[in-house]
This record gives sequence, C-alpha cells and structure tokens, in this order.
Amino acid sequence: MAPQGKPGDWRDLVNGAVLQCVEAATLGMPFEVWKTRMGRFTHESTFTAFRNVYLEGGGVYAFWRGTSAKMVESASKGAVLLYSKELILNSMEAAGFSNTVSGFVAGAGAGVCQTTVMGPCTFLVTAVVTGKEKTSVTAKAVEVWKAQGIKGFYPGGTAIAFRQATNWASRQGLTEWVRGMLRRRNHGGDPSAKLTVGEEVTSGILGGALSAWNQPFEVARIQMQAAANEGKPKQNMLQVFQSIVKQQGV
Repeated sequence: MAPQGKPGDWRDLVNGAVLQCVEAATLGMPFEVWKTRMGRFTHESTFTAFRNVYLEGGGVYAFWRGTSAKMVESASKGAVLLYSKELILNSMEAAGFSNTVSGFVAGAGAGVCQTTVMGPCTFLVTAVVTGKEKTSVTAKAVEVWKAQGIKGFYPGGTAIAFRQATNWASRQGLTEWVRGMLRRRNHGGDPSAKLTVGEEVTSGILGGALSAWNQPFEVARIQMQAAANEGKPKQNMLQVFQSIVKQQGV
C-alpha cells in the first residue's frame, strides 16, 4: 500500500505509476504477450502458445512486442488505480465500513476507473501480438485513428470494465480479509497492528491467486479486441461468451 497521506494524495499517482511500470518492464510484458496469445487462440495449449509466440514473433523479442503501449498503460492505469483506490478506501473506512467491505468497494471502483486508460493500450497490444500482419504500435494507432477516431480504441470496453472491477474488488477485498485473519491469529486481533513483510507478501499472494476466477472476462476482452482488429462483425460480451462456450466449452 502507498504511504499514508490524505485521501487522494498526489503521491499515490506517482507510486502507482512507478510500481506498474517496473512490473511491466520486467516479467509483466512477457506474461501479457503469452496470455494474450492464449486468449486469442484458445485451441493452443500453454506451451504451444509459448512456442508460437517465440517462433512466429522472431525470437525472445516477441515477448516484448507492444511494450511502448504497455508502458503507457502501466503508468496511467497504475496512477489511476492507486489514487482512486486510496480515495475510495479512506472514504469508506471513515464512514465506518470494515476493512474487507471497504477493500471490495475500493477495488471495484478503482478497477472501473482504469478502463478509461486501459482500453486503447490493451487494444494496441492485442493488435500487434495477435495480428497477422507485423506492424508497430505507432502505425496501428495511426491506422485506427484515421479509420474510426477515438471510439476505435475501445472495443471490448465492457469486458475490460467487468474484468478490472471484479479483479481489484476481489484482490483488494480478499487481501484485506487475509490481513485481518493474520492480525487475529498473530497479533491478538489488534486492527492497527503492523504486519511483517512476510505476512504482507502472503496476503498479496493469496489475494491475487484467489482473484483469478474472473479470467473469462479477460478472454472475452482479448477476443473482442482481436476481432475488431481483424475487421470482424462486432459482438457484445454475452455473444462472445456464447461463441467461446459453443466452440471450446467452458
């Protein structure tokens, strides 16, 4: 969590941007590319998708395709997330809600706020990773802008909103729930007790792992954005779910 300050502290914008960029610049981007490949080509196994990214993309560099768009996304979504989350979280707690309830609401609200900046960036990453023609992020952005304007950057926006809201509601809420359990177990139930580094790491890992239940929204997002990039007829999120289940099963 960011250093404590007043609700909506400007430092949360900086902290969120830096943390997300560090994550994306290291292992975040390769996993993003790998995940996007699997979400688009759902018939490929985990290792087949990995191999195809390597072989079709031209080697190791392929796992960092779209990094420029990802860094813009990471900086902006990280800043938006941490700023809005802390603002909502502090407001909820000040109103007397429990840490767990406040965490769920703050996470959901912050996740929805992220959609405004994630839409264009995730679309560009999906386009360069899954597109048949090799193109740069800049060239794709210019192409979309000329053809459709700003709205062309937001296919799959509904799926992004659902994904981010459920992801951060679950992650923040479940992490706070685990923290509460650890305080009761190891610190005599003191709600203000400072957790150890190991306990914070454990809370974050469990909160993140338990939040993976919403992966269907991410698959729908990738499918909708890839279809838009290929010029296919537009489908809403429910239609995409129906198509996936019909072709691949749950």
